[in-house]
Amino acid sequence: MKRRPFLQKLSLIGSTLMTMPFITYGKMEFPKATRLKFITASDGHYGQPDTDFESSHRQLIDAINREQGVDFVVFNGDLIHDDPKWMPEVKKVYDQLNYPYYVCRGNHDRVTKEAWLQIWDQPEDFAFVEKEDKGIILLNCSNEAGEYLCADLAFLKAKLEEFKQLSQVFVFVHISQNDWTRHGVACEEILDEIAAYPNVKATFHGHDHDVDGIMLRKKKAFLWSGHFGGSWGNPFPSYRVCEVGEDGKTISYLKTVKDGTILNGHTL
Repeated sequence: MKRRPFLQKLSLIGSTLMTMPFITYGKMEFPKATRLKFITASDGHYGQPDTDFESSHRQLIDAINREQGVDFVVFNGDLIHDDPKWMPEVKKVYDQLNYPYYVCRGNHDRVTKEAWLQIWDQPEDFAFVEKEDKGIILLNCSNEAGEYLCADLAFLKAKLEEFKQLSQVFVFVHISQNDWTRHGVACEEILDEIAAYPNVKATFHGHDHDVDGIMLRKKKAFLWSGHFGGSWGNPFPSYRVCEVGEDGKTISYLKTVKDGTILNGHTL
């Protein structure tokens, strides 16, 4: 697949550079003892016409359930494709996971705030602490109209300050808060806030179905997961795994839904 010209703006290491079974890549080595393991997958677009959305979701759920030692999963936006009637249906699918999961709103998740809270029992902006010393922040970046928005800066500031004594913090937001991708938005204040906290280890995005690597800004890592559903993007449905070792070593790697081949990996 030919990459778009915008990827020349920054160094991006993606799966087009490697499609063979994974051994080591990008100086990544698996932790000797994993303390935290989570998975993020995005852009399932449940209910999109002329797509086999039921099969793509079933395959992803099966793939994640084959993983060992997962602490939680984040579905990072575009859970459905526009029609609110699909939101309760996709929840039934996610409920088949063997692991706890959380959700971020994407631009195609066109339900009201009230419906979102009622269905998911989780606010659009949400944060929690995992394993006593890992902060997890989920940011909303859209609305019922499907607009591309900057995340809530006040919420982000409050949570980063609350979590500043934790060993690591991970941020999830569907739409890139930088216009370095074709579908990103320019939100300089969000990026600067992330850069201001040394313990923020990585930010995870969805939205760009054909972006699946890493970009760096002020030494902060921003990672994409490709997509596992929808009508366009990379030809290999994928999801991203992140592992944190007992020693704090953190890695992330992209896997195919089909057979678990690791396509790229990064030490964070």
